[in-house]
Amino acid sequence: MSPRARSALLLLLLALAPGVVGAARPAGLRDVRAVRHWSYADFTRVSIELSGEPRDIRVDRLPSDPEARRPERLYLDLEGVWVGTRFNHRPIPVGDGLLEGVRLGQNTLTATRVVIDLERYQRHRVIRLHSPERVMIDIFGPRPAEPARAASQAPPAPAGPEPPSAAAPGEAELVPAARLPMDLRPVRTVVVDAGHGGHDPGALGLYGLREKDVTLRLARLLRARLLKQGFRVVMTRDGDRTLDLEERTAIAEGANGDVFVSLHLNAAENRRLHGVETYYLDEGYERHAITVAARENGVRPSQVNDLQRTVAQLRVSEASGHSAVLAGMVHQEIMQGVHRRYGSVEDLGVKKGPFYVLFLSSMPSILIETGFLTNRADARRLRDPAYLNLLADEIAHGLVRYREAAGPVVARSGR
Repeated sequence: MSPRARSALLLLLLALAPGVVGAARPAGLRDVRAVRHWSYADFTRVSIELSGEPRDIRVDRLPSDPEARRPERLYLDLEGVWVGTRFNHRPIPVGDGLLEGVRLGQNTLTATRVVIDLERYQRHRVIRLHSPERVMIDIFGPRPAEPARAASQAPPAPAGPEPPSAAAPGEAELVPAARLPMDLRPVRTVVVDAGHGGHDPGALGLYGLREKDVTLRLARLLRARLLKQGFRVVMTRDGDRTLDLEERTAIAEGANGDVFVSLHLNAAENRRLHGVETYYLDEGYERHAITVAARENGVRPSQVNDLQRTVAQLRVSEASGHSAVLAGMVHQEIMQGVHRRYGSVEDLGVKKGPFYVLFLSSMPSILIETGFLTNRADARRLRDPAYLNLLADEIAHGLVRYREAAGPVVARSGR
């Protein structure tokens, strides 16, 4: 930014927010911890991590201003959040053909403004996540004809806010539109998500088993089976690395996935509990799903109701119908296979559950809890390569069934 531009920005801050620049921080405000972004072929995701829950979020879109050389932009006012002057030295550059960059500044004594400078735009959605508290903005739109950029990450380095002006009608929503009607979309790409990883071990169980290790072994075995069946396979992780839930689903969306399969393992204080259960997203959920959802989402059980209020705002009926069919087919294949070989594996059924990785995905999505690491019989099986190979075989069989039936059967499921 040129010296003249910096001076203009400072004058703008002074004019917009008298008393903000140099003012003492009011008590009780949250902080901006980090700003990250991921760029993919069809959309860009921006995630703003906060130290706590904002009091309110206001979103609007501003038209371009050619005379002032300002592009079209979105702005979010985060009430109850303090950023001060920490990040006002330069914008966070993106430059991916959809976003020019992201800027943050203290708009009032009690509100931070996030400004997203747009290169192209069709629509956007805003979602809040918990533990840690994040505000996530997805911007969708056409990009120039060039190879998609890889996911990127930038440290927080924003500049100041801009004033509201005559804005175009807001187009925020809480669920992405499908690229095609789901009953017309061929199933080619399967996104395989090995749960947890890196500094997040997931559930810890008997025999020294860690959820993150078992899910990765299973994911690799499943990938091999799916490739042989002619699927394109995208792994959210192929090593022991930490992935946020929003990054997992950004990978899935960026890969234009047709199906999302998240692999997990259960745990319980009652070590007699054992078996396999498969989840899909729905507007309702069974009460016994709360503990599982809390653990896999990384939140407290009391926060699952907050998540469910978000889920209730989503137009999930179409995706839920397809996901229910997918869950039923995969779960049936798993249980038939393990019963033939092992006999005593408990069938815990297909269930509804409010999981972040399911409602952040626009494609049919399921989450499979493949056993309890805290149960002696389940843990013995889950450390046995033969059992993991069997699970991979049967999950792949279920996905083949879904691919073959995706047209007529899945279309009927939505009615």
